[in-house]
Amino acid sequence: MVVTTITLVLGLASPAVADELNALPFRDPGLPLTTRVDDLVRRLTLAEKVSLLHQFQPAIPRLGIPEFKTGTEALHGLGWTTERENGAVVTANATVFPQAIGLASTWNPALIKQVGAVVGDEARGYHSQDPGFWGLQLWAPVVNLLRDPRWGRNEEGYSEDPFLTGAISTAYGKGMTGDHPEYLKTAPVLKHYLANNNEIRRDTTSSNLRPRVLREYDEQAFKPAIAADAATGVMGSYNLVNGRPATVNPDLHEVVRTWTGKTLYNVSDASAPYNLTGSEKYYGTDEEGFAATLKAGLDGFTVDNQNPGPTIKIITSALAKGLLAEADIDRAVKHVLSVRFRLGDFDPDGGPYAKIGKDVVNSPAHRQLARKSAGEAMVLLKNDRGALPLDPKRGVAVIGPLEKTLYTDWYSGGLPYKVTPVDGIRARLGGGAQVTDTEAVDRIALRDAATGRYLSGGAGDAGAVLKTGATSVGATEQFDAFEWGDGVLTLRSVANGRYVERQNLADATSPFLNQAPQPRDWFVHQQFKLEDAGDGTVVIRYAGYEVPNDWDGPNSYLTAAADGTLTLGSPNAAGATKFRKEQLSSGIDSAVKAARSAETAVVVVGSMPFINGREDHDRTTTALAASQSELIKAVREANPNTVVVVENSYPTTLNWEQENIPAIVWTSHAGQETGNALADVLYGDVNPAGRLTQTWYRSDADLPDILDYDIMKRGSTYQYFTGDPLYAFGHGLSYTNFRYSDLRLGKPGPQGTFEATVKVTNTGKRAGDEVVQLYTHQLVSRDKQPNQRLRDFERVHLEPGQTKTVRLSVPDLRHWDVTRGKWVLESSVHEVMVGASAADIRLRSALPVRGEQIPPRDLTRDTRAIDFDDYSGVELVDESKVRGDAVGVGAGDWLRFSDVDFRSGARTFTARTARAEPGTSTVEIRLGGPRGRPAGTARIASTGDKYTYSTTTATLSGLSGRHDVYLVFTSDSRISTFSLR
Repeated sequence: MVVTTITLVLGLASPAVADELNALPFRDPGLPLTTRVDDLVRRLTLAEKVSLLHQFQPAIPRLGIPEFKTGTEALHGLGWTTERENGAVVTANATVFPQAIGLASTWNPALIKQVGAVVGDEARGYHSQDPGFWGLQLWAPVVNLLRDPRWGRNEEGYSEDPFLTGAISTAYGKGMTGDHPEYLKTAPVLKHYLANNNEIRRDTTSSNLRPRVLREYDEQAFKPAIAADAATGVMGSYNLVNGRPATVNPDLHEVVRTWTGKTLYNVSDASAPYNLTGSEKYYGTDEEGFAATLKAGLDGFTVDNQNPGPTIKIITSALAKGLLAEADIDRAVKHVLSVRFRLGDFDPDGGPYAKIGKDVVNSPAHRQLARKSAGEAMVLLKNDRGALPLDPKRGVAVIGPLEKTLYTDWYSGGLPYKVTPVDGIRARLGGGAQVTDTEAVDRIALRDAATGRYLSGGAGDAGAVLKTGATSVGATEQFDAFEWGDGVLTLRSVANGRYVERQNLADATSPFLNQAPQPRDWFVHQQFKLEDAGDGTVVIRYAGYEVPNDWDGPNSYLTAAADGTLTLGSPNAAGATKFRKEQLSSGIDSAVKAARSAETAVVVVGSMPFINGREDHDRTTTALAASQSELIKAVREANPNTVVVVENSYPTTLNWEQENIPAIVWTSHAGQETGNALADVLYGDVNPAGRLTQTWYRSDADLPDILDYDIMKRGSTYQYFTGDPLYAFGHGLSYTNFRYSDLRLGKPGPQGTFEATVKVTNTGKRAGDEVVQLYTHQLVSRDKQPNQRLRDFERVHLEPGQTKTVRLSVPDLRHWDVTRGKWVLESSVHEVMVGASAADIRLRSALPVRGEQIPPRDLTRDTRAIDFDDYSGVELVDESKVRGDAVGVGAGDWLRFSDVDFRSGARTFTARTARAEPGTSTVEIRLGGPRGRPAGTARIASTGDKYTYSTTTATLSGLSGRHDVYLVFTSDSRISTFSLR
């Protein structure tokens, strides 16, 4: 039975009271939204308003206001699917779609909107049963740009390109919000604002965003969904942006809210407001930090789990100290309530979406969509001489560590059922052609070198404490050793199929058990390394992710106690118990045997989402695990008809595979229907048309430091990379061929908008989808321009021999002009490129665009130092704790300001500078280069504090005509603005 939250609350009141409450203006759906919000705010006490700023908002019974929970995870289906049953939390299930990177690989916004609609429906379904546990504010999608494939959370994002990210996020958000003009099915929140693309020291590192990278790249990932009303707010990120914590970034209010006429409800990331006084040490007290958070534009505090008490206390104290005014509270509360009203929270009937019930969850239609989306997301990377599709009459060996398992990730829901790759292939062949399979994993036993006793686990699902004691090898003494790279193993017990893990992370003496269904949890404590002890024995090193802060155990090597119990007993290998590793069977041998027995070998390799990078842990490499590479080579030697399926969440360096394997397919971890979808693709029931949303590099050496966010200067992403990628952005093959013809361009309009048409013909014998991609490149500009920039795309279905005219629209050809701080359309010729990927351009045309010429720089007016044209060595920093950017400099650092017209000359250099260190520094004004002709030198005096600025001046000489001006610094200081007059 579907019961609205409003009914639950009012049901506790007498009929007369309920009727009186329902008669209040804020309950009248016929009144304007602002009228209803204002009416409710007037009725709330200050204490009640403060209580609405926490992630768990308590009910206000006197007004019939129900409790409200923010933050249901929903990246690719409902995440963390547990529910309350008779007071206990139990596992629940919801439809699990491909990971976000997989959804984007469909390049199909219409399909992604359908997926979002299912997620919204299932959120409503759970909410109908338990509104206090299942909130309707959904924390999805993640739109952070995937500029570096080593980012641990690559699986959560969509693309390295802002246009594609915007299209997919808008579609997903539109599905979740529903199609009602006023009401919301659910309230999506975009994560994580802003420039959050590294996990290493993620709460203390600063993402340096020069203005063009900020405006043209990072902001453009967030703006489309907000502008389209496909998202109802943003979540502030953990990192700093130009030296200021994103939690107090004033752009949350001053920029993000200008993108829409709708009211936004912005929230903090988990515990981020406490970082302001903790790891970031940005404010001295929580009152200061929470007040700054609210003023910057965050309306909800995601702290202290379900306990709003600390937030209420801190905000109340901040009010008492004058750090906040009631008007600040009212502003945020109106944002909160506006979204709650749109969700139907205060309507007598719960609004138009309140009738959606639990019966929608994992319905047959949702399962079918999961299979369709998984199939459309798969990318055919290589297919030589028609290796694919496979012939269903021919026997196949399915080989590899992911052939008979499906893994979930940190933000995944529980799988309602699992169709593994081998399951899907067997179902497709229907008992006809023979299917053999092997995980190709070494099966081992570990025998204590000193006692000769074997390490044993338990046989039931709960496993048992691992001990040495057995004198022979049975099922409980056997373990399958899965290697995931860098020597990291997981040990799966043969006796019960469960993984070995530490029983209690908070206890330094905790034993180990074979009880985990899969490696998972925040502290992934199912990881080990078997290190060579040098005498034919090995020691076991615990390789789990970092232990909780309250665990003070120094030991990382395993020892067997007197009774044989295995614990962390030694800080080094010297004190560890030595084991003899007995290999009971070889994974490579089993793979070779299976490959030789079949006409075709399908090798399924990839990642374990909780091990090979994830939230809080970046990848150290994009290479396959060494054991997986060896497996592929062995199978290829045994059977030339080898197909490799790579199942992971990020670009991978498959250089040998690209040279030697006939066919390669990539898929993300694609949810419950992975196996069926894979079989659909391998056997040609689905013609693959997924396309890569990131550049796949040949080597980690092609990547800059993961903390360097300047894609323009470092040559990152397909837009600026000048090397030879392994697979280009947008790459993906098909079982048919497509011909492009008759590219026609419309006349460009304001902002450079234009339309293009191109004819696409399926010249093959199979029906298929082509993803038509349009790129542009500005040939002449004052500023560095991308090599290519995706402007539009369309996924189009074509029957054999069919031709369709594809219409593409380019809305804007402007870029950010740092000389004047505005968007500008330059007069230039733009090369228009249409094709199947960034590297597979089929047609080109030139488009003359009439705009303006950016005039020479005028440095006689105050110029922000951050508006440079080039730089060396500098850091971008916060001018103050409230707003503004400055440039932090050190010895030898320089800034360049190009094409300055001095007209009749300049006599004085004036700058606003700060220097926390004692003593003085200098800034040299030079022409033509950092070692060019000097025009003057200014002394930067110590101000005692990095936020205290003073004016420094210098007399200039010899300035006339047009020059590139360089500011060259000799030691640590900051500069915010300057002029040359």
